Amino acid sequence: MIYAEPQLNDEDAAVLVLIRGLRQRLAMVTQNSPRRWIGSLRRSTFARNIQGSNSIEGYHVSIDEAIAAIENEPPLDERTETWQAISGYRDALTYIMQVAQDPYFAFSKQFLKSLHFMMIKHALDKHPGQWRPGVVIVVNQNHETVYEGPQAEDVNGLIQELVDYLAAPSRSSPMVKAAMAHLNLTMIHPFKDGNGRMARALQTLVLAREGVLHPVFCSIEAWLGRNTPEYYTVLGATGEGKWSPGNDALPWVRFCLKAHYQQAATHIRRSDEHSELFYLVEGIITRKKLDERMAVPLAEAARGMRLTNERYQKDADVTKYIASRDLKKLSDLGLIEPSGEKRGRFYRAGTELKLVRNIVRRAQPIANPYDLVKTVTEPRLPNL
Repeated sequence: MIYAEPQLNDEDAAVLVLIRGLRQRLAMVTQNSPRRWIGSLRRSTFARNIQGSNSIEGYHVSIDEAIAAIENEPPLDERTETWQAISGYRDALTYIMQVAQDPYFAFSKQFLKSLHFMMIKHALDKHPGQWRPGVVIVVNQNHETVYEGPQAEDVNGLIQELVDYLAAPSRSSPMVKAAMAHLNLTMIHPFKDGNGRMARALQTLVLAREGVLHPVFCSIEAWLGRNTPEYYTVLGATGEGKWSPGNDALPWVRFCLKAHYQQAATHIRRSDEHSELFYLVEGIITRKKLDERMAVPLAEAARGMRLTNERYQKDADVTKYIASRDLKKLSDLGLIEPSGEKRGRFYRAGTELKLVRNIVRRAQPIANPYDLVKTVTEPRLPNL
């Protein structure tokens, strides 16, 4: 037996209404916006997902480093275990983006093993692509046991139950089904390492198969990375230290619904900021009589990203020679500021682009959706 879907009440149904509204609004924004700036937003969102999920496991990278991994660029520093973990996770999420659109895709045990191999292939001692060979015990920073998974001989059967659950038709919300996929894979803990990343990636895939949003905008991995202590707390309370599939999963599902609401609201806010930032950058380009190809690189710099010659070539679709010439011109104008020498040289936003970033920022707290549904008779979308 695996963890079963909990019974939802009217409050939960109202929160689901709020989330669906936000996701439909986000779908309209991402589908109808200019390709060049929505592509930039999608890439940075993908990078945040990679950064967030891996930070939970102790692999910490900057957004710049995550984007470098997405673009298959050389690491900013040396090729470390962290870089290999980030690259493996990039491969797995990229694969998820593909199978999310495959009408013939079917969940299977072998699919999960293959996805795991993509993530952990750099560490053969962790048995990538295979179920764990023995008992698994999770310890905290104080070396205290916080969770013990089911016996190794039970893993294959439990995963088969999970696969059957995922493959079966369901009347429940995809967000609930995805949350239960995440919970069960985490609690079964079928692999020697990488279980958390696998569970979060699986949750993203279940959501992406729904087809409402692009996979990178479905994910709550970035939100979980920002709220790791709460994430561990609710998982700990649900599992109570051992494999306990009879426990009520409602607190976990509600935690995930809160994450979906707040992450969708964050995406909408960022898309609004992104649109306004591009408008201001295009104004600078017109005023200074620059080439339109500079818009995406300058917008990326304005958002705080590190700009390199290689990145400029891709974003502006130019040769290395033209990229070097453009970067020198933009540096001479003070729009970007160089740092480093030769192959290690990169550029950051200059004073004018930093001002643009400050103008468009709308950072503000986002409410807990369960607080919202308690204060209104009928759920409605708040202003963001």
